[in-house]
Amino acid sequence: MPVGLAILWEWLVAAGIANGRLMPPPSVVGRTLWTLVASGELLTHAGATLWRVGAGFGLGALAGTLLGAVTGALPVARSLLDPTLQALRAIPSIAWVPLFILWLGIFEASKVALIAVGVFFPVYLGVAAAMQGIDRKVVEVGRVFRLSRLAMVRRVLLPAILPSWITALRAGLGLGFMFVVAAEIMGASEGLGYLLVDGQQLGRPDTIIAAIISFAVLGKLADGLLVAITRPFLTWQDTARDKL
Repeated sequence: MPVGLAILWEWLVAAGIANGRLMPPPSVVGRTLWTLVASGELLTHAGATLWRVGAGFGLGALAGTLLGAVTGALPVARSLLDPTLQALRAIPSIAWVPLFILWLGIFEASKVALIAVGVFFPVYLGVAAAMQGIDRKVVEVGRVFRLSRLAMVRRVLLPAILPSWITALRAGLGLGFMFVVAAEIMGASEGLGYLLVDGQQLGRPDTIIAAIISFAVLGKLADGLLVAITRPFLTWQDTARDKL
């Protein structure tokens, strides 16, 4: 379907039926992408974006996992921490930008912090919900077999929350790529978000679309890498996913 639409738009512009100034045809976007690749500019911008997403994802996922496990396992911690975290979750990403710039400056620390905030909440919610949703019968079976506390975590609790945790990590990674746009718009000198702004300021819609395509490709590759890394940990699941 996307390929068909691209071919149709290319033909409409070539035939003079549509104006390709604001929405350039695929051939123009392809030439722009090739120019960015050949000059090394795209690699520089993509590398900066990936570094920021990687750093923010690591920090946000770690904090979300720890706090999600604590609030999911301990009712007291849930009653103390969860209402505040849910209120913070409702704050738009752009609202954090002035505060992070004031606290951390306009360099990398503020950008990584903003991405970490975006990653934190889906991971926190996923882990907390998975902890609260553990079947009590499974825990009772572990107690019947007199598993130690460490063995209970390793053989019962961790496998029970692992699928939900991995799904939460994927959701957090997706939001990390969304938040990096806001992070790079707020004063970066390189990155795909900077490329978006540069295209806007120069009136180059082909550059903007090239940056959007690059975001899509990088996001898909990063998600695929995460799935590949975590797949061996889910081989024990007896599901019908391969037949659907």
